[in-house]
Amino acid sequence: MRYLMSIMSTPEDEAAAYDIGPEVYEEMGRYNEELAKAGVLLTGEGLAPTSEGAEILFRDGEVTVTDGPFTEAKEFIAGYWVLQVSSHAEAVEWARRCPHPPKGSGAEIKLQLRRIGELEDLDRMPEELKERERELRAEQERRNG
Repeated sequence: MRYLMSIMSTPEDEAAAYDIGPEVYEEMGRYNEELAKAGVLLTGEGLAPTSEGAEILFRDGEVTVTDGPFTEAKEFIAGYWVLQVSSHAEAVEWARRCPHPPKGSGAEIKLQLRRIGELEDLDRMPEELKERERELRAEQERRNG
């Protein structure tokens, strides 16, 4: 099973993120090394500020592009990991081990954990479309390989 573990942020948190010290990066590096050594880390990255992003809205046949920052957003993804684990419980256990602010600091980090859907989950998708998707993914894997 693959899980997406997302670090959630707010516009206020994003503005303060560049004030963190090197020890936070060191602790996060150790956590990433643990994930890699355990063989569960497929990928993971922090995301650039929303000021460098855009939101694309599709509504009633129209497309609207709004450049960041996402000041109207209550929260958004600041970074992520993709984990390959054997169960939901294992994914939760890895999430619980993520570096976090110490008790009494008043600081908060929020993670969201979501299982990544597989083609087998899509009961209504015709088998020939699933096969095309498998071929596409295999070709992409060969290219990135």
